[in-house]
Order: sequence, then C-alpha cells, then structure tokens
Amino acid sequence: MDKANPIGPAETTALREAPAVSKGFFNKQRKNNTGLNNKPPSGEKSFFQKLLQQKALVFMSIPFLIWLFVFKYLPLWGWTIAFQDFKPAKKIFDQEWVGLQHFTFLFQDEHFLRVMRNTLAMSFINLVLGFVTAIVLAILLNELRNLMFKRVVQTISYLPHFISWVVAASIISTALSADGGIINELLMWFGIIKEPILWLGEGEYFWGILGVSEVWKNVGWNTIIYLAAMTMIDPSQYEAAEIDGAGRFQRIWNITLPGLKPVFIILLIMNIGNLLESGFEPQYLLGNGMNVDYSENLDIFVLKYGIQMGNFSLSIAAGMFKTVVSFILLFTANHIAKRLGEDRLF
Repeated sequence: MDKANPIGPAETTALREAPAVSKGFFNKQRKNNTGLNNKPPSGEKSFFQKLLQQKALVFMSIPFLIWLFVFKYLPLWGWTIAFQDFKPAKKIFDQEWVGLQHFTFLFQDEHFLRVMRNTLAMSFINLVLGFVTAIVLAILLNELRNLMFKRVVQTISYLPHFISWVVAASIISTALSADGGIINELLMWFGIIKEPILWLGEGEYFWGILGVSEVWKNVGWNTIIYLAAMTMIDPSQYEAAEIDGAGRFQRIWNITLPGLKPVFIILLIMNIGNLLESGFEPQYLLGNGMNVDYSENLDIFVLKYGIQMGNFSLSIAAGMFKTVVSFILLFTANHIAKRLGEDRLF
C-alpha cells in the first residue's frame, strides 16, 4: 500500500460507487413514496370524483332519471292489485286479498296458454329473421364499392322504419287484399295460385305475414349498428388476407363475421330478455276475428281483460308474469354468456 495514499484500490472503487448507489436508493424510495401518496381512489370516493368531473353529463341525465322513476318504478305499487279482487269503487287497501288466485287461473286457462304460444312463436320468428336479414344486408352494403348506389339502398331500406304502424298496416292490408291486391295479382300472373287468397283471413298465414312485415319495416334500421361495428375492424386485416389469396367470401367469413360477434352477442342477450315482447301495434292492427287464434299475444290479452272486460287484477297478473319472466331470461342469458367467456351486458 502506498504511504501517500493509505486507501487501497478496492476502497477507492467502493467510495466512487457509493454516491451512485446512494442516489439510486433515494430515487427508488422517492418513487415508492410517490406511488403510495398517489394511489388511485377507490370505492365511493372514486365514484363521487367521477361525478364531479362529469357534472355536466350528470345534470343532463337528471330529467331522464326523474322520468324513469315516475313512469317505471313508482307505478310498481300497482302490482298489489294482482293479489286482490280489485274493485274500482274501493280504496286500494280496502280491497279483498285473494293471494295467487289470478296466477293460478292464468296457468290453467287454455286461452292464456294459446296466447303464450302465439307470443313466443312471433317473438322467435322476429328474432331469427331480424338478426339474419340485418347482418346479411349490412355485409352486402359493406361490400359495395359504388358509394352512390350504397347510399340509395340505405335510404330506401331506412324509410319504412319511420312510417307509423297505422300507415304500414294499411299498406300491408291493401297489398294482401283479395280484391286487386298486388300479392295475389303477381301470384296468379306467375301461375302459382289460381284464385285470390284471403291472406289475413287465414290464421296459419299470420305469423309469416308478421315476420315479413317486421323485416320490411325494420331491416334497414337494424343494419346501422352492424355497419358501425364493421368500421371498427382493422382494414389491415382485409389487406393481409387479400395478399394471402383469400377471396371475398373467405374475408367475410374469417374477418367480418368474427368482428361482428361481440355486437351480435350483446344484441342477442337484450333480445332474449324481450322474448315476451312480441309487439302490440302490428298484431292489433292486422289481427281480426278470423285470425285471432294466431294474432292475439300477451299485450293484447292484457288490454282485452283489463280495459274491455274490466278484470284489472287478471291483466296485471299477466303483465307481472311477463316482467318477471323477462328479467329471468335476461339474467340467464347474460350469465350463460359470462360462463362461455363472451361479451355480456354486466
């Protein structure tokens, strides 16, 4: 060891590295302290912070929440009528309580069972045709390269959605008329039938007529969400597939349809929840005494018993049954999607 430098080479190296080690240690401690002090808020604190940050949206939603409470939740007290022998002249708490008598009558009534058959059949037809036609039309529009023709087709397909069912039912009835209706005239001209058919007078035809009418009126509107979903698909996937030699149908099958799958699952869950909502206006306007065995659904049943016959308790029991079953279907479909690892509502 050199007398002029009593510290050896090893000690010199340690001293030189000490500031760097110390600096690194303090930087690490500073980062740790910063991370501890800036922890993101959780639970109620985070929720209220988001409300303050988005207070403009909160104020905009207040009228909707008031409407939702007044018209959707406040009337639920009326469900108590389903457990009473309700008489309009008496006060609500002076009514005679009958328990589940009205529900028992519903499930034993052949008329109600026929109504449930019609409701489920029409809902299933509308569900299948609605999904298939909307997806097919959206894919065809997406594949069009002539923008002018694409816009014309979109406009024509959207227009029926903005026609009220009163006008639409009149158009459908005129087209299906046995006295000069265009459908009968075309079928006789092609030689498919020999004499006009009273389409709305035969109950067996009603479900098919309703399904085609729903498609005609809503298919264009239903394509909007699928066209929007297609814009989110990365165009580079189509370019890579085209370079690899994939044809148009192969690109649709392997890129477009998988890209639509999340939207399809969400809409399917929502539609399953509305399976008992087969509609009211088309059935009411196109239905008549000759096809009532096929056109009467749950909503018309509630209207008939509640308004025309004055049996408010039975009609509310039927409406309550529809609501409860819809909730069960919605949560069941969402749970199945969750178990399968698919997108879901909640």
